[in-house]
Amino acid sequence: MSTDPTLTDLSAAVLARGGELRAGGTDTTARHRSGVSPGPFTDLDGVGGLRGCTPLPGGGLRIGALTTLAELAADPLVGAGWPALAVSAGIVATPQIRAVGTLGGNLLQRNRCWYYRNPHFSCLQKGGAGCPAREGDHHFGVVSGGGPCITPHPSTLAMALLTYDAEAEIHGEPPRTVADLYGDGDRLHHADHLLPPGRVLTAVLLPPSLPGERAACHRATSRAHAEWPLVEATARLALDGATVTHAAVAAGGVARVPLRLTEVEAALIGREATPAVLAAAAATVLARCRPLPQTAYKATLFRDTVLEVLERAAAPAAAG
Repeated sequence: MSTDPTLTDLSAAVLARGGELRAGGTDTTARHRSGVSPGPFTDLDGVGGLRGCTPLPGGGLRIGALTTLAELAADPLVGAGWPALAVSAGIVATPQIRAVGTLGGNLLQRNRCWYYRNPHFSCLQKGGAGCPAREGDHHFGVVSGGGPCITPHPSTLAMALLTYDAEAEIHGEPPRTVADLYGDGDRLHHADHLLPPGRVLTAVLLPPSLPGERAACHRATSRAHAEWPLVEATARLALDGATVTHAAVAAGGVARVPLRLTEVEAALIGREATPAVLAAAAATVLARCRPLPQTAYKATLFRDTVLEVLERAAAPAAAG
């Protein structure tokens, strides 16, 4: 864990004067320009130990929080050992955004609800009393879960990291799982993660790689390029012949937090990866769905997106 005293100073600065920590700035800049987030912003750029990929004893990998998405997607260590993460990093946003957007920024970014992003609306995420999206236009909202805020979490990399049971390294604290950054969503009324103000995410810790894993990630969008996904999913499979011996599947765009789909995994492990088995496994996600009036379309899109990544990961060409 990094012990650079600069991190302590930066944390103290945020606690003393308010505002936010800033990494690549792709999200904070947009919010600042809209008037939603006035700052001040405390920059992490240049702090030592927050960038790059470092092998860990035992076969794991540490990825600094300021590692850009482009660096992550192109890193040979990540691509060879943790392909679901590399593929996910390579499909986020545009090349320009990937060149400056960071791993930590992607995990801790704010949601894309247009009511939250509009300074003329009050909402839970800005300390207000209600969710205008619930009675307004929410066709990009959740289809699973029913908390007070109905906007999906936007982190593609969090979704991929869930499938690796990755840990988040926090300055001055013991590591916690990436899933613990978000909880079950019930507490995300006024924020999009559970990291307290002033705390610094320094890195993500990956476990040893799974030899021969097959990985796939897919985003269902309303246009081909530079669009936030309606639904997205990541799958990691290991097969012995045609039999699935390991499965880790997660989804985004459907709930307040990225979801690990344990029911899909249970429907796959120990079974042959036939079209019927893959389809039945994907269909188990329908039991999670509690559509809002404008998000019923997401239920079948959720199922079909999961099926897409299962089919891709099970294909021989997906073998690592």
